[in-house]
Amino acid sequence: MGILAAAIAVGLAAVGGGIGNGIIVSRTVEGIARQPELKGQLQTVMFIGVGLVEVMPIIAVVIAFMVMGQ
Repeated sequence: MGILAAAIAVGLAAVGGGIGNGIIVSRTVEGIARQPELKGQLQTVMFIGVGLVEVMPIIAVVIAFMVMGQ
C-alpha cells in the first residue's frame, strides 16, 4: 500500500510541476511579447519561479521514499 501511495504522490507532483512550469513560461513569453525591453528581468523572475515550482516534485519524491521505508 505504501508503494501505491508513493507512486500516486510522485505522479501528481510531476503533473502539478509540469502544469505550473507551463503557466510560468507561457506568461513570461506573453510578457516579453508585450514589453520586449523587459526581457532580461522577466526571464530572471521566470527562472526563479520555475526553480520554486520544481521543488515540489523533489519534495514529493523524498516523502515517497520515506513512506516506502516504513
